[in-house]
Amino acid sequence: MSKILVTGATGQLAKCIKDVFSECADTLSVVYRTSSELDITDVATVFQEFKTTTYDYCINTAAYTHVDGAETNQETARSVNSEGAKHLAAACAKNNVVLIHISTDFVFDGSQSVPYIEEDATHALGVYGATKLEGEKTIRSLCPKHFIIRTSWLYSEYGSNFLKSMLEYGREEESLSIVFDQVGSPTYARDLAQILSLFVVREIDDYGTYHFSNEGVASWYDFAQAIFEINNISVRLLPIRSEAYPLPAQRPHFSVLDKSKIKKVLQIEIPHWRDSLLRASETLALKSKKST
Repeated sequence: MSKILVTGATGQLAKCIKDVFSECADTLSVVYRTSSELDITDVATVFQEFKTTTYDYCINTAAYTHVDGAETNQETARSVNSEGAKHLAAACAKNNVVLIHISTDFVFDGSQSVPYIEEDATHALGVYGATKLEGEKTIRSLCPKHFIIRTSWLYSEYGSNFLKSMLEYGREEESLSIVFDQVGSPTYARDLAQILSLFVVREIDDYGTYHFSNEGVASWYDFAQAIFEINNISVRLLPIRSEAYPLPAQRPHFSVLDKSKIKKVLQIEIPHWRDSLLRASETLALKSKKST
């Protein structure tokens, strides 16, 4: 039975991992650690965790993900996204643990017009992407047995994300202005969790960097429109350019990820983002119904 450490247990991806991995309880033993239980920015705490418990895998979902907040909280973002990844990589290497690390499409600057493959040149536009990129580089240098999974536009029924924000705003506002010149691929966190389970259950050893998102391409405007259509919410959507909605951090205008590598290695088909959005919306509606 494989023993797995999952960091960042309060985040939406970790919660989806818990849902998915619970279906493999007979073959997987999983320990979930919150940031208060395991502070990955503290190297001594990290090494003590691996000294106390023997793990086969570490799935690092802990991250500072506030893209705009990272611009003013650079030290915090770097301590989690870069230094935290470094500590886990060193501990995993020392204890022969496979590290599965979640990264981001924001390591790219969006200057391409074709989907990014894993080997394409990286150039982060903001602090968030830069610190995640630093984490990637450190992992590659310290931990031979690693999987770096870059993903994009993550959402789920848990935590704070675009899906839940749009549902809230859509029920309160008559009209919303959404940018249409940033293009990527929405990703249902539960689908990503399923992919992570395959790496573990199948004991994949083709280590390296992979891209995963749902299939298809969308702008934030397209994504919002689909959310309202699927959830039968009537709201007037106004398409705007990024310049009309200035934010502290610059975003890539195009960050579609090429998933050929992960589809080949895992021999999988990936759901289209609209199909996954429908499943997520149904799950969220059912969850809301149960809580009332």
